[in-house]
Amino acid sequence: MKTIILAAGRGERMQPLTDTTPKPLLKAGDKRLIEYTIDALVQVGLRDLVINHAHLGEQFPALLGDGKRYGATIQYSNEHEGRLETAGGIVNALPLLGDSPFLVVNGDIWTDYPFEQLANKTLEQHTQCHLVLVKNPEHHPNGDFAITSGLLSEGGDPKYTYSGIGIYDPSLFNGLSAQTMPLKPILMKAIHAQQASGEVFTGQWSDIGTVERLNTLSEQLNC
Repeated sequence: MKTIILAAGRGERMQPLTDTTPKPLLKAGDKRLIEYTIDALVQVGLRDLVINHAHLGEQFPALLGDGKRYGATIQYSNEHEGRLETAGGIVNALPLLGDSPFLVVNGDIWTDYPFEQLANKTLEQHTQCHLVLVKNPEHHPNGDFAITSGLLSEGGDPKYTYSGIGIYDPSLFNGLSAQTMPLKPILMKAIHAQQASGEVFTGQWSDIGTVERLNTLSEQLNC
């Protein structure tokens, strides 16, 4: 299974750090955020990686190379002008991702999620995506989706937060072009058609969206 690590965001809430360094390349502890994800993926055999980039994008191949030193193969999807948002970025990278379901991981999260659970997972028949949900963090208290009998729903209680980890079938993006496009409307269409499954992960997970969260993670990793 191929994996795309989403790394094209501007990271405006983390300025001035992101004025000179893309958010996924910021260091927490002794490694860059994206390196924790790369290492976790490679450890379970997910070595075929695609990284999309826009803001200061030239730094990704310059620092990560072709992935060889991580035991991976890395290809890059350059969004050039950027601002494609999540769905647009995925559509832009589809030529590198192939015709089979692929794993998507946000480049600005830190987690101990066991990726081996997804390494050989197949989507259920008539299902277009499978999302990993987590308990709602303080900065997102209302969550995103509920889950009933393994299927995601917009309503219901309790609601959980989308972790930025999921498996997607390319058919989810049929007919779409690489333009500025958020992901949530596409997910909602699949959810309303009962074509989106999910699971709840209760381990460690953090969305590193602010300098404070980056500092907290660094302190945690250095303990």
